[in-house]
Amino acid sequence: MSKKKAVSQKTSKTKSLARAHSAIVVDGPERAPSRAMLHAVGFDRKDFKRSQIGVASTWSMVTPCNMHIDRLAKDVCRGVDGAGGKAVEFNTITISDGISMGTEGMKYSLVSREVIADSIETVVGCEGLDGVVTIGGCDKNMPGCLIALARLNRPGVFVYGGTILPGKFEGGDVDIVSCFEAVGKHANGQMSDRKLASLEACAIPGAGSCGGMYTANTMASAIEALGMSLPNSSAQAAVSTDKANDCEAAGKAVMNLIKRGIRPRDIMTKKAFENAITLVTALGGSTNAVLHLLGMAHAAEVKLTIDDFTRIGKRVPVLADLKPSGRFVMAALVRIGGTVPLMKMLLDKGLLHGDCMTVTGKTLAENLKNAPKYPAGQEVIRDFDNPIKKDGHLVVLYGNLAKTGAVAKISGKEGLSFTGKAICYESEEDALNGILSGKVKKGHVIVIRNEGPKGGPGMREMLSPTGAIMGKGLGKDVALITDGRFSGGSHGFVVGHVSPEAYEGGAIAIVKNGDSITIDAEKQVVNLDVSAKEIAARLKKWKKPAPRYTRGVLAKYAATVSSAHLGAVTDLHINP
Repeated sequence: MSKKKAVSQKTSKTKSLARAHSAIVVDGPERAPSRAMLHAVGFDRKDFKRSQIGVASTWSMVTPCNMHIDRLAKDVCRGVDGAGGKAVEFNTITISDGISMGTEGMKYSLVSREVIADSIETVVGCEGLDGVVTIGGCDKNMPGCLIALARLNRPGVFVYGGTILPGKFEGGDVDIVSCFEAVGKHANGQMSDRKLASLEACAIPGAGSCGGMYTANTMASAIEALGMSLPNSSAQAAVSTDKANDCEAAGKAVMNLIKRGIRPRDIMTKKAFENAITLVTALGGSTNAVLHLLGMAHAAEVKLTIDDFTRIGKRVPVLADLKPSGRFVMAALVRIGGTVPLMKMLLDKGLLHGDCMTVTGKTLAENLKNAPKYPAGQEVIRDFDNPIKKDGHLVVLYGNLAKTGAVAKISGKEGLSFTGKAICYESEEDALNGILSGKVKKGHVIVIRNEGPKGGPGMREMLSPTGAIMGKGLGKDVALITDGRFSGGSHGFVVGHVSPEAYEGGAIAIVKNGDSITIDAEKQVVNLDVSAKEIAARLKKWKKPAPRYTRGVLAKYAATVSSAHLGAVTDLHINP
């Protein structure tokens, strides 16, 4: 092909992207009714010739993570309009994990990821928007936004709402996880009612996502490494000039993507997902990253598996000393320069693919070319010769308890193996009562089952039990396995995402109190120390329980959701 013809084809592509969808809705005399409706929401005649850019806001007053995002959406709109587009703002939902944690309501948490993705896809598809900027602030917002962007495959940028600043209590930094762990201390007689009340009143000082390397900050960092947000979008305070500027720049960036003809699936490649896993590993991020990156890759039609986390974890160390298992909050990383210097370190070490395209219109290597180094003397990010852990902390386990896999978060501080006697609970609430009442003792492996994607349904996070374990001082003395999942704030010897789940007849369903269970992170196994013959006999007697919900969103979710090892997606089995 001649150079002239190639340029002509590129120009044609970008012209078609500029108004590929909005033209269908607003061009021509027969579309006068559509234009009339848009005049009422602020369009004038020249706006009908501009690219229409959806600005998907997850603003809500149900959680501090998202309470400021309405203001950020206005900043994005300013950037879009200033770059020659027409911003069209709309809302989608959010829920609060921190508020619903440990209750029946938490079953809706993972479901909300799918609702968010579906709702963004629905609005953008219906209204004929040419590009999208999505703004997420809490755990499920972010993968929900990215799943929608991947499905739509229209030029798009993700903006992270930003991290909260830490609260101050008795001279130290505190956050929501401090409160969950305080519940265990209170039950143990180590914290008075008055002190607990004082802590809860100051732990969350304002807007922004939970302040450690929990799921929100983990996913924001992963999305930046994936190339779908602007440099350092993941490491800015929620209420800051930097975050406002990031939003305006994202509005401009989506217009550049339209001009350049770059769409999400040009960015969300297998190598880009490997970059995301690499940064999550270096930061010591949440186990939820496994579930969400699998879901995002599925939407982008990228073949990613849980074994990719093992492969990458073998060569990438944990370098960040961040909560929950480390010392520092996310705000401390922001103060020393954020994620960009760390990504440059990883790139220089050959651990990132520098040739991946990003939403800047440049490659990752080009974005990082002039990246600064961390200041001398900082303690948040370690050097490669002094890592927190020499290999990855997200350990995928297999065995007779998890034939299709389970995910452990092993920082190394808990040890690398654990053998103990099972104490079984059929729900998170029952387990929490057992921990707080003293029934759980040193040497126990707590089994929480029927909390999987289908069986829960909704795969609740076990932050209340793990927080209580740490608060009771049992962090090094017990282990916990579940077919549910964990908050990014969970730490200790914990194994989640056990699949097949109990509801589907996985072996976790037939564990009995007193059975020996072995978890070995080095051998990457999780086994019920019972003969294969005995396991088969128990499974033969097992009967599938009746579904807990037969109508409504939880019933629909349970009927369509895939296994955790596949990302708990709801469109896996729908044929194109």
